[in-house]
Amino acid sequence: MNKKHFTLLAAAATTLFTPVTIANAHDQKAHAGHQTTAASAPTNGADMTKAEVRKVDVSAKKITLKHEAIKSLDMPGMTMVFQVADAALLEKIQAGDKVKFKAKQEGNAYVVTEIMADK
Repeated sequence: MNKKHFTLLAAAATTLFTPVTIANAHDQKAHAGHQTTAASAPTNGADMTKAEVRKVDVSAKKITLKHEAIKSLDMPGMTMVFQVADAALLEKIQAGDKVKFKAKQEGNAYVVTEIMADK
């Protein structure tokens, strides 16, 4: 095999297999118990994400949200449980509310850092 054929073959293999690898990695990140060991994504200037509150557990500092895609975390829309940085954020939130929120990854957990009614 000459150098030209090898280069074309290598380029074709990279093109064919890279999307599968990226899709599988993203799938594992987004759906493996909603936790990952990847480094935390910065939330400075992150857009608020719309969601519907499904459950609030003030004593455990947790909230279940059915959310749109979270761009800052490269996460598709889904329903999942988040930890909350401050239980006071949950005092005026209840199941069924439409909200906007910001979240970040801290270690293996996703944490809501801001939340407000979406009016």
